[in-house]
Amino acid sequence: MIYETITRLDDDGMAVITLNRPEVMNALNTQMRAEITQAVEDAGRTARVVVLTGSGRAFCSGQDLGDRSSLANMNLERTLREEYIPMLMAIVDCPVPVIAAVNGTAAGAGANLALICDITIATESASFIQAFTRIGLIPDAGGTWVLPRSIGLQKAMGAALFADKISATQAAQWGMIWEAVADTTFEATWRARAAQLASGPTEAFRRIKRVMQASFGNSLEDQLLLEGELQGECGGTRDFKEGVLAFLDKRPAAFEGR
Repeated sequence: MIYETITRLDDDGMAVITLNRPEVMNALNTQMRAEITQAVEDAGRTARVVVLTGSGRAFCSGQDLGDRSSLANMNLERTLREEYIPMLMAIVDCPVPVIAAVNGTAAGAGANLALICDITIATESASFIQAFTRIGLIPDAGGTWVLPRSIGLQKAMGAALFADKISATQAAQWGMIWEAVADTTFEATWRARAAQLASGPTEAFRRIKRVMQASFGNSLEDQLLLEGELQGECGGTRDFKEGVLAFLDKRPAAFEGR
C-alpha cells in the first residue's frame, strides 16, 4: 500500500510506522487515521513487533484543527465511532506487541494514541497533554479508559480537568508510561527494546497481551483459568522447548517466534 501521511519500514521482524505530517505536528486527519489502521493491521500479520513514532518535533498533536471547513462540518461522535475506534482497536487487537516511541509532544488524541499502545517509551523532552478541556471537550480516543487504570482516578481527573502539560519524566514516575529516556539515547533505546521483542518468543507475547487485557473484566478464578489455558498453549510451542534447552545448556535462547 502507498501511504501519504505515514511511512512504514519493515526490518528483521520489526515494523516501524512513522506519522509523517511534521508541518502540522503529525495532527490526525481522516486519511492518517485510516492509514494508521491499515498499517497496524497489516504489520500485525507479518511482523513480530510494531513501533509507532512521529517525524519532526512532535509525536502527534491530536485532532487536526487547522482545516476550518472540515472542522465546522465534523460530527464528533461519528468521527470517533467510524475513524478513531477502528484505529485504536487495531492497536489493542494487534496480535504482537505495539510500542509507542514518543519523540516529542503528544497532545489530546495524540497522547491517548500513544498511551493505548502496549508499551510507551518517551524521550525526556516529550510531554503528554490531555488538552481537550482547552477547547471545551472531554478526553477521548480511549483516554478515559487508560488513564484511570494506569495512574488512578485522582491523577486521571487532574490531567483531564486542568489539561496541564505532563513531562515524560513525570509520566514515567506516575506509571503512565514505561520509561522516559535521555534524548541522546532515545532512538537507540526504543530500537533495542523493539529488537528484543522482535527476536523473542512471539507466541508467548501474543498471549501475554491477551491475558493482561482480559484481567480487567475477569474474576480471579476466571483469570487463573485463562492463565492455565494460555500457558498450556505456550507449552506446546517450539520456543518453549528452545527456552528450556537453552536454560539447561546455559546459552541464550534462539527463539523463532513459533
